[in-house]
Amino acid sequence: MTHEKLLRRVVVSAETFGGQPCIRGTRIPIAVILDGLAEGLSETDIIDHYPQLSREDIHGALAYASELARRTCGR
Repeated sequence: MTHEKLLRRVVVSAETFGGQPCIRGTRIPIAVILDGLAEGLSETDIIDHYPQLSREDIHGALAYASELARRTCGR
């Protein structure tokens, strides 16, 4: 899946979870997924905890984080 398609899995809307970026169609914030990965959870662990997520959703969260990092660095 392309980077652009992965980014489409993320939505930022004032009506969804107070405007926090979430996986489209869920109320699962990107930060929760990234926190889990940072703590050492595997993709399988995260999906076990949030069965409505797919591996592509997790990759979408990572793609979103990489976009934020690029913007912060001025690229």
